[in-house]
Amino acid sequence: MTQLFALWIWFMRLNAIARYALMSVAVVAVAVLAGFLWIVTGPGPMDFAGGQSMALAQYRGADPTGVPAALRRASLIERGQYLARASDCTACHTAPGGKPFAGGLAINTPFGTLYSSNITPDKQTGIGTYSDADFLKAVHRGIALGGKHLYPAMPYDTYAYMTDSDALAIKAYLFSLGPVHQMTPKSALTFPFNQRWLMAIWQFLLVPDTRFEPNTAQSAEWNRGAYLSEAMAHCGDCHTPRNLMQAPDNRSKFSGAAAAGWRAYNITADGTGVGSWTNQALADYLATGHAAGHGTASGTMGEAVDHSFSYLTKGDIRALVVYLRSIPAITSSDLPATLAGPAPESHQQGVPMALDPRGKRVFEGACASCHAWSGVSPLTPLATLTGARAVNDPVATNVAQIVISGTTRKTAHGMVTMPAFGAAYSDAEIAAVANYVTARFGSTGSKITTGEVAALRQQVSR
Repeated sequence: MTQLFALWIWFMRLNAIARYALMSVAVVAVAVLAGFLWIVTGPGPMDFAGGQSMALAQYRGADPTGVPAALRRASLIERGQYLARASDCTACHTAPGGKPFAGGLAINTPFGTLYSSNITPDKQTGIGTYSDADFLKAVHRGIALGGKHLYPAMPYDTYAYMTDSDALAIKAYLFSLGPVHQMTPKSALTFPFNQRWLMAIWQFLLVPDTRFEPNTAQSAEWNRGAYLSEAMAHCGDCHTPRNLMQAPDNRSKFSGAAAAGWRAYNITADGTGVGSWTNQALADYLATGHAAGHGTASGTMGEAVDHSFSYLTKGDIRALVVYLRSIPAITSSDLPATLAGPAPESHQQGVPMALDPRGKRVFEGACASCHAWSGVSPLTPLATLTGARAVNDPVATNVAQIVISGTTRKTAHGMVTMPAFGAAYSDAEIAAVANYVTARFGSTGSKITTGEVAALRQQVSR
């Protein structure tokens, strides 16, 4: 009898443990589900503005889509060229030294390397056999011919807002170009990201099958800027952080993120963003890649200016500025709101002695002649470091990247070339000069390491 009672007590304890374990599993499952739903049901890119949106066909205001008024009577191909530039197709679909739109650009991601597609009208290796419906399916849903699911390096999650007529104008432009027979290299992604069928789930959950809807509470200029930013230029792809499902987290819209090995900075109205910039400075930066007192665009932003924004009309640039100004301010805790002024003219002043001496030696030998010890270039305002966000960034990602890969850009101020020093200097030397530059010209010196520079080298895709 005693043994039966003991067995019963043991069974009840085991049952209590099982119940506790089951409850714990249920709590975890509910938490995971809640987190998943929180991500999936997050705000859309334009929800921050409030107001009421309506279908474009019912909207009675000025049509914010298509090309600007000056090009309304242009041919379909001319309109398509403008829209292709506004959508920045060239930057990704043209490899260094390659033919325009023939693809093959290596796009390095945390999950491996992707290669951009050939979108010339070649019938074997490009999109020459795409019907209008096929093209729209690829642009709006990320599904290529034959049902192949595209990775969101192709920003179809934002192109989904593009109108059918604008997308087909781009197609008409692409089909007017000469076909280029060039196979796209096979992507090299780690498991499970190399399983393309998984993208069908991602697309179903996170890519809206809806076109742009004007906001009736906002001005015509705001709506135009919203369309350019969200449906075409896809600014959020670089400047908005990603959530756990690698979709833009619009709760932190435009607050800054890492993109292609570069840092895309906060462009909200906060002081750590562009809150202190004048409208003219913003317009200048978008149109030319340079704003006096704020620095010069390089990396992926430099490409966006060169291939896209620099071709937009002044009215469209103005509309983008209006839209940017409406984004809620978000503070970047690791960026200073007040940027450092010019450094001392003498190389003997302005930098702590504790820094790696190789940094100063590299700067003296490779940098000082253009950038000057003060940071105010005597050659061109494009080479002035004073006021640049990159040198005031204690992470120093962009400083290291520009030293590694350099840049050559044709701007309104003339041709600008920053030589690539990646082959000339070691990772340790590049880390040292990056830390020297941020200490001398920035508000807070960086502590980028040799290992971090080595990792950045692997992310250079262009």
